Order: sequence, then structure tokens, then C-alpha cells
Amino acid sequence: MYQHFFGLAEAPFSIAPDPRYLYLSQRHQEALAHLLYGVSGDGGFVLLTGEVGAGKTTVCRCLLQQIPDSCDVAYIFNPKLTVEELLSTICVEFGIACPAGNASIKVFIDCINAYLLDAHARGRHTVLIIDEAQNLSAEVLEQMRLLTNLETNERKLLQIILLGQPELGLMLERPELRQLSQRVVARYHLGPLTRAEVAAYVRHRLEISGAQRQLFPAALMGRVYRLSGGVPRVINVLCDRALLGAYVQGRERVDRRTLAQAAREVFHQPQRRSFVRPLLAALLLVLCGVLAMKWYQLELGGAVTASVPVALAKPAARPIAAAAADKAAVKQPQPAATPADALEWPANQALADSGALAYAALFRAWGADYQGGDACKQAEGLGLRCRSALGGLDELRELNRPAVLLMHDAQDREFSAMLSALGDRTADFVVGAHRQTVALGALAAQWSGQYTLFWRMPEEAHDNMRLGEHGPAVAWLARQLALAQGRVAEPGRDPLFDQALLRQVKQFQLAAGLVPDGVVGPRTLMRLAGVADKTAPQLSPRKGEK
Repeated sequence: MYQHFFGLAEAPFSIAPDPRYLYLSQRHQEALAHLLYGVSGDGGFVLLTGEVGAGKTTVCRCLLQQIPDSCDVAYIFNPKLTVEELLSTICVEFGIACPAGNASIKVFIDCINAYLLDAHARGRHTVLIIDEAQNLSAEVLEQMRLLTNLETNERKLLQIILLGQPELGLMLERPELRQLSQRVVARYHLGPLTRAEVAAYVRHRLEISGAQRQLFPAALMGRVYRLSGGVPRVINVLCDRALLGAYVQGRERVDRRTLAQAAREVFHQPQRRSFVRPLLAALLLVLCGVLAMKWYQLELGGAVTASVPVALAKPAARPIAAAAADKAAVKQPQPAATPADALEWPANQALADSGALAYAALFRAWGADYQGGDACKQAEGLGLRCRSALGGLDELRELNRPAVLLMHDAQDREFSAMLSALGDRTADFVVGAHRQTVALGALAAQWSGQYTLFWRMPEEAHDNMRLGEHGPAVAWLARQLALAQGRVAEPGRDPLFDQALLRQVKQFQLAAGLVPDGVVGPRTLMRLAGVADKTAPQLSPRKGEK
């Protein structure tokens, strides 16, 4: 919402683990050094722990950008798996061929062992990274230890890096896991930032996002440190909310009051009313009254009647001309705010029709008529895909398609409206049968975050393309990746979904703010399909378009 207002190229305090925004404090440098050692080591486990939001995943994303070409890396970010599921996932991530429908642990291990021996013979180094490893069961951890038994006379064939919360270190202290703990060749605990590092961290992220001035005064950094405890993710959430508050108020930078309000919203703190200032004001008023009475007695030599305190409480008389001017100002009609401060449902239309009217507007944007009923099912009949999800404006900007948003009015009544255009400071909606323009700051109070939009995927593409696949879908994938990354696709060839193409998918996902898992799922397909679809309706023109 506030990027254009503050002159920012992108949101500086997103909680996505973007390695470009990684502030390499001394602790983060040491953590990255441990991971790089693990990648180039001779096998075993490397352990990186840290509190929630300390930056473990971001450090890992930075590591992935520095992986040597001789390394094959598998990244597992959802480790709540059984032993069989984990072994199957490892095979999928490395592209290891196993019999279809296999559920035997022995067969999985034999396939993995054969792959590791072949990789070693080709001079390849194999690394397995498991994020959120505190969710691994003791049984799965023991199987991980057994995997590191795969070795030659010179070295172990598999390096395993475990990222997790402090509970992971406690788990490895259990007697039944002592053998695994003895195989940890490097371990590091990533702590919070210091007060000085918090100030440098905030400056660093603002500079990366293109800020030309200091949006957080240095005097506030101590407060940011105390509120966040030095945890990077908490700093991001707090500073993002503070910038939003400053934008809504039209302030050029964050002040102490705005930061305090942001903290109350982020940490759900009830606003505490302070009675110190009203009490001081009352005491000052009484003191002024006493002094005025003394002055009156000295000047006039008369006794002060009991009505004096009442008279002192009255406001001083004002010139008639000034009072008349104030009265005229009150009666003078105020100009209507443009854009509107809030979306309002038209009084002459039934609120129950909001959904049908919003979807009718959405279908019109795609050049079709809404027939009523299940909108997503009707969209499929038109060759469109339907996405309903919770998100934010940044996500809608990136997807760049009109959407039906679920809103709330001042009486907390729900209604649907179709977002037709999204600018830097305003948004255009179709509300019922009317068009309304509203300031972006108002959306924070009215939008639930729920949206539904349509998108189009070419016929040759399909969901969940996998390693080893080839054909029209993979050819389309290669063309879209080349277009998105500013390359020229190689003509006249039938590309294979191999490790090189998988790395390109992960690079695209990382640049798009998606989880770089290499899986070509719905969100990845939406981003890729939108690269070249010039006929679809847009919320705002892409850069270079009119």
C-alpha cells in the first residue's frame, strides 16, 4: 500500500525469506559459514538452530545461491513425514528412479545408495537440507543417521543439514539419539540481533528497497529493539505495520506514537489510557483559578464571591466577528473526499445480491456473461482456472488479474465487490451496479483478505510436472522460464525436465517470492502463465506496457 508514497521499489519488510534482504550480522555470517562448511564437508550432519523468526530459512536461501555447480541439493521444507514418506520424498527431490508404488524401506535405501555411488563416481557432491527439523520424529531421525552410513573408504556419500528451532538441539540430547548427535560435525545457534544491529538491519532493508531517506528516526531504534527482542521476523512485522500507519496518516516518516500504535496492533496489546496528563491539566487549572482569585482580591480590594470559580470555568469571551466567522465555517459544506475513505454498499440494492453482482462484473472483465450458481465451475467451462485464497495486495499486484474481494462495511456486514484496477494509492471497484474509487489505506479496515480470481493456463501445460518428464508441457515450461528470466528459448528441441530445468524453476520461484521447492504447482503455474498472456484483463499495466 505504501510503496509509492515513500518512494520504495518494493516492500522492505516482507516476511518472505528473500536472500537479497539478508542482513549479515556477525551471527548470520557465522551461521552461513557453518552451512557452507557442511556443503563442502565429507559427510555427516550440520545443525543450525535458532528461535522462530531468527533468520534460519533466509540464511539457507542465501546458501542455495552459493551452492557450487558440483553439488546436487534437495530441500525438504515439510518434514512431518513417516520414514517411508521421507525416503520417497528424497527420491523425488533428487530424481532417483524407484519402482512405481514401492513402499519398502529397503528398496528406497537401495535406490538412494545406487544414486549416491553413481554421483560420487561422477564427482558430484550430494546434500540434503531439512528445514523445520524439530518436527522430525525420533524414528525418522534415526533413519537419517542410517542414511549417513552410505559411504566409501574415503568419505560419506550424503551430507545432511538440519535447520530447526532450539527444541531440535534438546531432541538430540536424548539417549536414543546419541549416535546421531555424535555425527554432528558442526552446529551453530542463531541468536537475536543486538540493539546496534537492529538499527543497521532496518537501514539495510530500507536501502535494498530503494528508500532515499530515513523513514525510522534513529531515536526510535531502541524502542524497536525492546519491542522485537532483536528477532528479525518480529522487526519486519512491526516496521511494516508502522510504515502502513504513517502512510495512512500522511506522515513522511514513522514517529513514536505511530510505532506505539503499530506495536499494539501487532502484539494485540490493549490501549492503556494514561491519566497523568489529564490530572496535571486539572491541577494546572485549579492553580490558575487560585492565582486569578488572589489577583482579583488585590486589584479590586473586594471579596470574591462563590460564583467566581464558576466564572473562571467559563471560556473567555470572543469577538463577535470571530464567532460569526466560525459559525459560517461550520455551515460551509466540506468537499467530498476523492478518493472515498471507504467502500459503501449502495442503499438501493439488496446486500444479498452482492456476490452475484460481483461475479457478473468479473465475468464481464473476461468478456463473458455470468449465468449464476457456481462461478468457478462456470469459469472452467470457459477454459479458465479459478483461485480462491487468503492473501494481500502484493499478491494481487503480482497475479495482476481482476478479483472478487470479500469486504466488511462499518456495521460489520459482509459484501462482495469486484476489484477492477489497482493503482499506487487507490483502487477501483465495482460495488453492486456502481463504480467506486477508494484509498488503499481504507482497505486494511474493510478487506478480510479473501479473494477469488480467474486465470488462464495454456492447453499444453498441466499441474505438477516432474523430473524425467518431457513433451509439450515441458516445452511450454522451458519457454515461459526463458521469457520470465530474459533468455531466448532454444528452438526446435524437446526439452527434458532434468536437474538444470529444476534449478531454473527454483530460481523463478525464489524471485517470485514462492517456496523454491521445484514443484510446478498452481501458484507457480499462475505466475508463469501470466508472463505471456496479453489478452487477459489486468489490474494494472506491466512495466513497459501502456
